[in-house]
Amino acid sequence: MNESLPTGDGSGGAQPRFDMPLEEAMTTQRAIRRLRTDPVDDALLLRLIELALKAPTGSNAQNWEFVVVRDRAIKEKFGRLNGGAWGIYGRIGRWLSRNDPAMQRVLAAVQWQADHFADIPVLIVPCLRGPRLPWPPLAATSYYGSIYPSVQNLLLAARAAGLGAALITLPLWSTVLARRALGLPWSVTPCAVIPLGWPRGRYGPTTRRPVAEVVHWDRFGNRRATA
Repeated sequence: MNESLPTGDGSGGAQPRFDMPLEEAMTTQRAIRRLRTDPVDDALLLRLIELALKAPTGSNAQNWEFVVVRDRAIKEKFGRLNGGAWGIYGRIGRWLSRNDPAMQRVLAAVQWQADHFADIPVLIVPCLRGPRLPWPPLAATSYYGSIYPSVQNLLLAARAAGLGAALITLPLWSTVLARRALGLPWSVTPCAVIPLGWPRGRYGPTTRRPVAEVVHWDRFGNRRATA
């Protein structure tokens, strides 16, 4: 397994290889929120984004933009945006999951991330160029459909490199404030925030529901017997 160590101070150097088997990357990928403060090499970040750009996009528009945030002042602004939304969501989540230890552990990791947001080595903010029309619903779903594949490419590449990452959206509760923090024009929309760094813990196999419990054939509720 390719569990990489920090590669330097952003000036280059030896880079992790991206030869992890795809199935291993997919079956051990998880949201990693507790991150070390060690820097992540610029060259490695650019390689992650290069792999993200290999994803398909509607009409081959390639209308992606990626903002790489290292500036602590900007991370603090995003931390305040994240904290404002988390203050509400977290209280509700803790109450609803008060008898669910597994969910409480998840919420504890999200709280840790919120408490240390400005210390995260780097944020990657995937964006799309072009207007996002709020109506009809098809317009919004089609719009974000152009960024989903590239974001997943980036997350899988981060996993293969041994980096910790998680896709979050709480800091974007106000795209107006997020745009202002990043200096984005109105023609560019932030779609997600990916805190990235070297993990404090380790990746490992994830636990998921059996596929037979989530698959419906032709119509919802139609199941097939499995061996």
